[in-house]
Amino acid sequence: MAVSSSSVQNARRVLADRLAEIRRDAELSGKELAARLGWYPSKVSRIEHARTAPSADDVRVWCEACDAADQAGDLVRSLRAVEGMFVEWRRVERDGLRQAQVAVRPLFERTSRFRAYSSWFVPGLIQNRAYTEAVLRAVQQRRVAVDDVDAAVAARVERQRVLHEPGKVFAFLLEESVLRSGIGGRDVMVGQLGHLIATGAQPNISLGVIPARPDRTRMPVEGFWIFDSSQVSVELVSGHLTISQAHEVSQYAATFAELSDHAVYGAEARSVIMDALQQLG
Repeated sequence: MAVSSSSVQNARRVLADRLAEIRRDAELSGKELAARLGWYPSKVSRIEHARTAPSADDVRVWCEACDAADQAGDLVRSLRAVEGMFVEWRRVERDGLRQAQVAVRPLFERTSRFRAYSSWFVPGLIQNRAYTEAVLRAVQQRRVAVDDVDAAVAARVERQRVLHEPGKVFAFLLEESVLRSGIGGRDVMVGQLGHLIATGAQPNISLGVIPARPDRTRMPVEGFWIFDSSQVSVELVSGHLTISQAHEVSQYAATFAELSDHAVYGAEARSVIMDALQQLG
């Protein structure tokens, strides 16, 4: 499974390889290109080996020096895509939590098929309000100076309307530990587990629970969302990762399918949730 460092590095490697190919097509050595640009040769080497990320201006002058100015636009767009793949939470949340909730609304509106796997907590679309407030309050207290939790909760709850829009289907996979790892206290968890049972009964929603067993062949991984077959979003401790390269999206889709084979559904899933409820007393 790809993580932030490997996914971003792979994308940087592709961009670096394209720049190196442009230089070779121009029949320039690294030293010759550096001389044309007024750079130290080591800068060319670092860019081509993906050790240093070029700026947009670096890409443009590189292409111009290699008589390939017509390729600069595509390469700058590729650079922007790489830069946007991994974003630290401190950047996303510097003005509070609400904006992060609002920013993903267009993605949720244009997606028809949602697949979400969680090993940490209940996914946002199937959280009830009290659980959402507990989750976002914990996030705010841990890493966000601005307290706009009430507004962020309202934005997330409003986004849940996509669950009822025609033509949209949802598949959620939860590790059993999510049901038993309390957040917000007993009353919040009781309400959330009851909400899961009701939500899982909707005809356009598949809710799978992966029981905690000692004989699993597919271990838990980081939580992720797959939007149609075009994008994967991964929430990591340090930031948010967006993956759009087809071969990496397919890896997450394959992992989702493998994890699905370990899950129980329908009456069996409700039984696991009810057991977690009973343990709460």
